[in-house]
Amino acid sequence: MKLKWHEFTRPIVICLFSHNGMILADKARDTVKDQEFYRPLGGMIEFGEHSSDAVKREIMEETGQEIKNLKYLGTIENLFTYEGKQGHEIVLVYDAEFINPEVYNLPEINVTEGSIRSKACWLPVKDCTRGKYRLYPEGAAELLTL
Repeated sequence: MKLKWHEFTRPIVICLFSHNGMILADKARDTVKDQEFYRPLGGMIEFGEHSSDAVKREIMEETGQEIKNLKYLGTIENLFTYEGKQGHEIVLVYDAEFINPEVYNLPEINVTEGSIRSKACWLPVKDCTRGKYRLYPEGAAELLTL
């Protein structure tokens, strides 16, 4: 029997890419809650893979961009419900820089996650911490101020 993503605790990594008071996040929607939210880029840590290698791999897979100057910010235990299903993640949060500085001049960045294509955008950190934008996992943006 194959487990689905919501049937076990997933170790994941995300990266905020803080730059000039902004962070990078992908816009998403929970159709069951009829709620729009944002999530930093990242994904699953594979078995035997170090989290710093996972974040580099995930960002390359999702954006085609290389990153440098990784900084571990902290860990968040994320218990959530998405599309009516409960989920549980252990989230290692990083900050980093894109090697290509032109990325910071783009208003949106193309993101590919498997067959799903979306656009990530730059959000003011202040607006995320004050609740103007719903950023998941909760507490991710606040790690920048520690």
